[in-house]
Amino acid sequence: MLRKSFDQDLQRVRDDVLTLGSMVEDATLKAVAALKARDLKAAREILLADKEINALRFSIESQLMILIATQQPMAHDLRFLASVFEIISELERMGDYAKGIAIINLRMGDEPLLKPLIDLPRMAEKCADMLHRALTAFMEEDVTTARAIPQEDDEVDALYEQIYRELMTFIIADPKVIQRANWLLWAAHNLERLADRVTNICERTVFIATGEIEEMDTKSDEDLLPPE
Repeated sequence: MLRKSFDQDLQRVRDDVLTLGSMVEDATLKAVAALKARDLKAAREILLADKEINALRFSIESQLMILIATQQPMAHDLRFLASVFEIISELERMGDYAKGIAIINLRMGDEPLLKPLIDLPRMAEKCADMLHRALTAFMEEDVTTARAIPQEDDEVDALYEQIYRELMTFIIADPKVIQRANWLLWAAHNLERLADRVTNICERTVFIATGEIEEMDTKSDEDLLPPE
């Protein structure tokens, strides 16, 4: 009977993590859509949604501490609970990236976009898709998928580099647009960092299932250097 109750508590944690991830995914897509449309009202709503993301993160954290203190979990269960601490921290930080894009939108005020947004929404869609599948892998303890998703980070990096190079051409042509270019570059940077954190979730999923910690960051030291 006690094990059944514990299993129900673990499932509740899984469900809450999935809800948290869905909130982050939604905030990411809406933040970029609001920026593309220069919708300041939608941007302000994302700031409010971030408070809900933070609240759920801390609620899950409280559940975890109670379960560890009262159930004294071992082996797989302990790996799961310990890993969820990190996963919800990663998700909360991803929510901050979405909020950051909303803040960029608000700070731009009445300034028009330097250019129509094409690659930035593509980045957002790719990041949201990677996050969605990473959380599904987490729920199912799907090691194969968890190992495969980080390989897709190269696609996000390629879009980021493309945005960087394009914005640099605008700055070279007219240095007065540097602030407007920087706003879009920071938005792209937030998405690039979000994708990196999806990799961290995949690493924890493999750890939960196998007990092994694997480094899945596909970037070499050269990759970390800024584009030329």
